[in-house]
Amino acid sequence: MPYPFIQQISVTTAPESEEAVAALLEGLFGERPSVHSDPRTRKFTVSVYLTRFPCRRAEAHARLQAGLKRIRGCGLRTGVARVAFRRVRSEDWAESWKKHFKPLEIGRALLIRPTWSHRRPRSNQAVVVLDPGLSFGTGQHPTTIFCLEQLVTRRRPAEPQSFLDIGTGSGILAIAAAKLGYHPVHAFDHDPTAIRVANANALQNHAEGLIRFNHKDLSRMPAHAHRKFHLICANLVCDLLIEQSKRILSFLEPNGILVLAGTVVDQFPEVASVYKAGGLKLLEIRTTKEWRSAAFTPR
Repeated sequence: MPYPFIQQISVTTAPESEEAVAALLEGLFGERPSVHSDPRTRKFTVSVYLTRFPCRRAEAHARLQAGLKRIRGCGLRTGVARVAFRRVRSEDWAESWKKHFKPLEIGRALLIRPTWSHRRPRSNQAVVVLDPGLSFGTGQHPTTIFCLEQLVTRRRPAEPQSFLDIGTGSGILAIAAAKLGYHPVHAFDHDPTAIRVANANALQNHAEGLIRFNHKDLSRMPAHAHRKFHLICANLVCDLLIEQSKRILSFLEPNGILVLAGTVVDQFPEVASVYKAGGLKLLEIRTTKEWRSAAFTPR
């Protein structure tokens, strides 16, 4: 029997601590969070949805406040970090997603749409069907959009091009790459739940035989990769991009393109300097709201 109500626990935070707050909520409640950004306030609301409340509200609130204090102690700004608890009807929650997630076109080559949309693709337009869930996004985030745009603009239909998705999450980039004709397409993530969801999304898009998803931790992989890729997307947190730069660079073909995303504006200079020191030059840069993404290639 479906649950008539879902418990929503939310934290409103600043952009730079979005990932840390998401990790906090997941660690406390055992569910991957969803993230909604408000373009007017430039704040992010990170939420988990639970069919049963795991502990008393006062205890949950105290744990959240302690976790937020630890995040601030690491030097991340959280803003006011307002914590909210509310009970929402299951059907209201499901319908609310449909208001926020509309079909997304990346040029004329790629259409990403939820299952409830009847948007018809253009002629020869690749289509990715992906519904928003409790855990993963569907291309609405500025850094994901930049990666998708790079997949489209860097594709050379007459040429074989391989693709690697580092930190695949929902698998949206890998699925889009396969639909656009990249081959082979590899993707990995440290979270086994992400790999399970990515495989399910690939199956829904009839792309399961075109992508190799692996459960791997970047920090534990060999220092030098044996397989090289023409295009790599690494949509990761700033610290991981810096700490694992040598491993990430080892995957890149000599004339390949590396797309780095997931950093806020004031973090980007440090990330860029690390990769320039590693032998790359900047090809393209994009700033959207607080987020800055870029494409690099070997000098």
